[in-house]
This record gives sequence, C-alpha cells and structure tokens, in this order.
Amino acid sequence: MQKFQRRFLPLALAALTSGVLADDDIFFAELPVVASVSRLPQRQADAPASVTVVDREMIRASGVRSLSDIFRLVPGFQTFAQSDTTSRVTYHGITDDNDYSPRVQVLVDGRSLHSPLFRGGVNWALLPVALEDIERIEVVRGSNSVSYGTNAFLGVVNIITVDPSLVRGTSVSTSLGSQGVRDYTVRGGGGWENGNYRLTYQEVKDDGLEDAYDWQDSNRVRRLDARLDYQLTDKDALELNLGRVEGRFTKGRLDFDEPAPHIDTGNPMRNLDESSSWLQMRWLHTLGADADFSLRYTFSEDRSDETFSDPGRAIGYQRVNEGGDWGQRHELEATHHFSPMRATRLVWGASWRHDTLSSDTMMRDRGQESRQVWRAFANGEWKPVTWLTANAGMSNEYDSLAGNHLSPRASLAFHLDAENTLRIGYARAWRTSSILAYKANYRHDVVVDRDDQIGNPRLPAERLDSWEIAYLGDWRSLRMSLDLRGFDERIRDRLMLVRPGVAYSGDIQYSEQSIQDLKIRGYELQWKWTPRDGTQLLLNYARIHITSEWSDNGKLIALSPGSHLYAPVNSNKYVALAENSAPRNSSSAMLIQRLPNNWQLSVVYSQVGAMQWTRNTEVDRYQRVDARLAYPFSLGGKPVEIAYTVQSLNGAHIEQRKSDDDPKARVVDRRQWLTLNVSF
Repeated sequence: MQKFQRRFLPLALAALTSGVLADDDIFFAELPVVASVSRLPQRQADAPASVTVVDREMIRASGVRSLSDIFRLVPGFQTFAQSDTTSRVTYHGITDDNDYSPRVQVLVDGRSLHSPLFRGGVNWALLPVALEDIERIEVVRGSNSVSYGTNAFLGVVNIITVDPSLVRGTSVSTSLGSQGVRDYTVRGGGGWENGNYRLTYQEVKDDGLEDAYDWQDSNRVRRLDARLDYQLTDKDALELNLGRVEGRFTKGRLDFDEPAPHIDTGNPMRNLDESSSWLQMRWLHTLGADADFSLRYTFSEDRSDETFSDPGRAIGYQRVNEGGDWGQRHELEATHHFSPMRATRLVWGASWRHDTLSSDTMMRDRGQESRQVWRAFANGEWKPVTWLTANAGMSNEYDSLAGNHLSPRASLAFHLDAENTLRIGYARAWRTSSILAYKANYRHDVVVDRDDQIGNPRLPAERLDSWEIAYLGDWRSLRMSLDLRGFDERIRDRLMLVRPGVAYSGDIQYSEQSIQDLKIRGYELQWKWTPRDGTQLLLNYARIHITSEWSDNGKLIALSPGSHLYAPVNSNKYVALAENSAPRNSSSAMLIQRLPNNWQLSVVYSQVGAMQWTRNTEVDRYQRVDARLAYPFSLGGKPVEIAYTVQSLNGAHIEQRKSDDDPKARVVDRRQWLTLNVSF
C-alpha cells in the first residue's frame, strides 16, 4: 500500500494544485449507459458485469498510435508493443503460444473481428477502424458468452464508431517522429435529406523497435473505411459499412551462433503481407416505443502470406507459409428487443455463422475446411423494486466441429442507495478452438517429424465457471466513482499445442490437447476523480493469482514418454506459462490537465509485474510513462491542433520477450512524434 501511495499520490497532488477551468470529459462524468453486457441499454449500476468505458477524448489524450495500447488503462488487461509479433490483448492471462489471443471477443459496430485465418483470434495489426473514428469502447470485464458466443470467454471489447451524422467536412492529420513514425489520416463526412456518410483513409508506418539484437521488424498499415446510414422510412433504417485494411510487416531472425552470423533458414528475414476486407449491412425496424427488430449480415475475408523456402526440409516440403493463406466468414444475426411486462425488458435472437479456412502449409492436401455455428440467446432485466435489479440470460450454441454448449448467466444488483450498488453474479462459458486445431496437417517430410502438427477431431471445449462480487460507487457530489470487482474463475480443460507422446498417441506429432485445470482469483479496481474543472485523474489496479493442475487428459500425457509433459523440466514450462501468464500485480494511472493559454497535458503511467507470454520466454517487471502535450487553436476560423507525444519517456524496457541467452530481445525504447490536425 505504501508503494502504491508513493507512486500515485504525487499525481493526485499535481491535479489539485494546477490547472484552469475546462469542460468535463465524458469519461470522467457520471456513470454512463452501456449496452455491451446484456445487449440492452442499461445504467452501469444495473448491468450484470463490470464495464470500463473509454471515450474518444480519452483515446486522444492517451496519445496511442495503436488501439491495443489503450488497454494498459483497463484493469486486468495485458498487452505489449508490436514488434516482429503482432500485439496481443489478453484479460487475466492464459496467453498460450497463440499470437491472436482468442479468449476475448472484439467487436466493431457489432461485427466480430475473430477470424478463422488467425487461429480463431484477433489480429490487432489489422484493426479495421482508425482511432479518429472511434466514439467509445465498452470493455466488459468478465465472461459474456451468453451475449456474444464462445469467443467472449473471458471478456468483450466492443468498439463503437462515430455516427456519420456527426461528421461534417474534411479533416487531415499527420504524425512524424523517431523510429520512422509517419502516419497520415484523411476523413470526410456529409449527408443529404435521408442519409449520412463517413469515409476515412489512413496509413500508419514505422521502422519497428530499436536496439534489435538478432531480429528486425517494421510496420506499415493502410486502411480504408466507409459507412453509410440511410433512413428508409420513419420506422426503418439501413446501415452499410465496408472497407479494407492491408499490412506489411518484417519478420524473421538472424542466427549469431558460430562459426559466423548467418540467416536462420528456418525463420529467415521476410515480408509478412496481410489484408482484411469486410462488408456489413444492418436493417433496423422500430416496432414501438420500447420495441425494435434488427437484422445484420456480415462478410469478411482475410489473407496472409509470409512464404519462404527452407532448404533444410525435404524436397516437396520446402515451401513454408505458416501464417497463410486465406479465411472467410459469413454471419447472419437477428435480434428483437421488447418489454413483455411491467419492470421487465428482454432481448432475444439467433445467429448463423459459416467459416472457411485454406492453408497449403498448415492443412496440407486438405483443401478448404469449413465449420458452421448456430446460436440462440436471450437476456432479460427485471426491476421489481427500486433497490434491486435482476439479470438473467441463456445461450445455446451448436458448432459443427465442437458440438453443443449451453451458457447460463445470472446476477443480482442491490442498490444500497442512489450512489452505491453491490452486485453478485455467476456465469458459465465455453471456448471452442480454431478450425486449424481440429483439421491441421502440417508436415516437414513424408516421414513423421517431431515438429509436425496434426488436427485433433476429439478436442473438447474449454469450460469456465465464474463467480464475482462487485461494488460500484458513484459519488457525484465528490465528482468521483469507484468500480471494485472480486472474481473466482475456474477453467477446465485448458487447451494448448503439445506433443502427446508415443504411449499416448502412437506417434510424437504435435496436436492441440486439453491439459490443465486453472483457478484464477483476485480483484481489480478503477477509480475516477475530477477534483476540479480541467483536472481529471484515473487510477487502476489489478491483483491476479493463477494456480493450475493437470486435467485428466493432461495426466495421461504427462505419463507418456516423448510428450512435452513427461519430464519435470518440460512440464514445469507449461505450469509456469499457466501460473505466470498474468502479472500478479499491475497498476496504471492517467492524469489529464488543462494548462494556461489552452495548452493540454496528459500523462499515463503503467506498471506491469513479471509474467510470461510464451513457454520459453519471460518478462521482468517494468514501468512505462507516456506523455502528450497539445495546443488547439483556430486558424482562419478552422480548428487546428498541434501535439507532441512521447512513449516510454522513462527509457528502454522489455514488454513481450526476454530469454536467458538473448537479454536484449524485443526492447521498447523511447519513441516520439509531432502531430498536426486540421479540420475544414
């Protein structure tokens, strides 16, 4: 506690002793209405889960260039700077060796960003929306499979974009700085009698991280995003969103072993080219004062290519493209909101999804593999008296690869008074793995090889049983709020890619297996305070403790010679990855301060405890300070802003990968840039 006070008290004192008048930021105002938990618009005090809301003013003040960085300000979340590996965003750990963090559902205007190509997870490098187009982000801290399906296993990130009716004219933004930072954004918007549109083009580019030892990286992303809203009648509206994002990234490794430095033929320097194209249409129909119906269709297609030739492999197997080739998704969803009786609201619906994956390397000779998922769900809210809100929900999902899974949820919120709420809740969730986990056929040779991967058609789903107790304080007279959540999460059959062993499987090929049962316990808090106009303070803290034991299947694998779990030296790596996949303690703080003469200063501090992202690496405890100084003004009657941003102000540190034989790997050093934004 004393360490906590020493770090954060100076920020609070600075907030109290400086600043001039300014309008309140929405993020620090009274608790907002949220819709991402039950899919019903609710006061945050009535919602069945804890929610962190990040609005566009907070995103701008934080100075982030990639959205993944904003999750440093959400308690319980972990992320790292992009290098030769795309950034990940995880909640409560369980990082695995999967680059795409599949246990948190990520949505943009209702469209899931999870892709069959990216191991059933999210590629944060290909985020399809520019930061300038984000109105707010609702982060559900807790399982929400009832509302959004199996990928919402641990939480939900719901990105809501700016309504086109609020975008008028053109704005141009450019950022230039160290480490090759060169970003350009052009956005335009307009409308006519019954419709509005928004069109954005953006290019984000940098030379990667500095102080590289045996690896290199660089990043370039281009995105085009268009949205059109049209009012068909007084009761019917149509929304159309389409776009494309393309990325080119440097990937690979140099080998410095004797006799001399040389290219690692199994992981040479190469370009990784990725793209994602999408189309979403949604029809909204008003049925009455408290009822509506919506129908949504989504199409997305993802491609990836990092092809290289490995002369160390057998003839016919030398062409390698592990990250490729192609994935496609069709999704159709219908929802109905209504009030069946007094003090009760209900949303129910159904969806169908068809995923297809093709990979010449990872699914050799299999062609295209597909899965279909049907889901029905319902969420209800009941407020029989002013001091009680009850929420209950249920979903049933049938997966053509993984079978049928039922997910219930229930919670009670006790409103002790207008400013204090106590909530208790339970949820069960399931996570099914990727198409690749069921259908892989990856070989180095016609003969079985130790690094081969095959699919596991008998793969079970991970199961989560989650209990939570939470407190929400909204003290408006003090201009302060506190969100405190305690959790007990039990996960059965945690899935990982392992070598099962000869006695277990008859061969030594890799496959995804259920190996562990986990317990995740802890608490997290978020405190917001606006002590005076022009001064805003946010503090976050999370304490997470993970314990593991072998599942029934894991015990069999641990006894099988040749398996990854057979010897203590091997099995301990999997135990460590489970129990150290989230930092025991993490904290962050943000200060937004209005200075004299209309200058604006924001400072973000984050501290992350030691953890592991993969089996063979670890990350020591680190601290990071980011700062932004901005000056908005008017030029010829047009709004202009110039800003200076510096990340890692306190110097170099490691966020993602440090190994014993390469202590300089993945160094995140100071990066700074100037940004000019003009609207006309």
